[in-house]
Amino acid sequence: MATGGPGDGRRGGAKAPDAFRTIREVSEELDVPQHVLRFWESKFTQIKPLKRGGGRRYYRPDDIVLLRRVRALLYVEGYTIKGVQKLLREGGAKALKAGDGDVAPTAPAPAVEPAALPASPSAAVTGLSDEQRKQMAGLVDELSELRDMLRGRI
Repeated sequence: MATGGPGDGRRGGAKAPDAFRTIREVSEELDVPQHVLRFWESKFTQIKPLKRGGGRRYYRPDDIVLLRRVRALLYVEGYTIKGVQKLLREGGAKALKAGDGDVAPTAPAPAVEPAALPASPSAAVTGLSDEQRKQMAGLVDELSELRDMLRGRI
């Protein structure tokens, strides 16, 4: 008899929809590496899996719904980490879980052809609007954080 886990009594390996999931199961379900899920926990305080002995994470169904929405906002709708954080602050985790479509990303800045860029970086910065500068600063912050994370693991 095939089971979903030791002693769970289920056939075919399927868990009940309301069962807790391990980080490996969530990672596979969302097609996101486990280290990304742990990173998101550090960036989004609303993601709080249950932690058991040895720091093992167990995600509730509501956690998975929130993670699925965060993934969609980041990977599909083009939000930045800071943008999703802002949405969570303003609307809370419940608003993200709903995914009503009433939350839309701001329009991305138009792409600039390399030939159109000024010769010096300082000239490029002075030609930006305040909103573009804010977006650029957010991207630089995110890239710096990612660089620091990578340096810590290498």
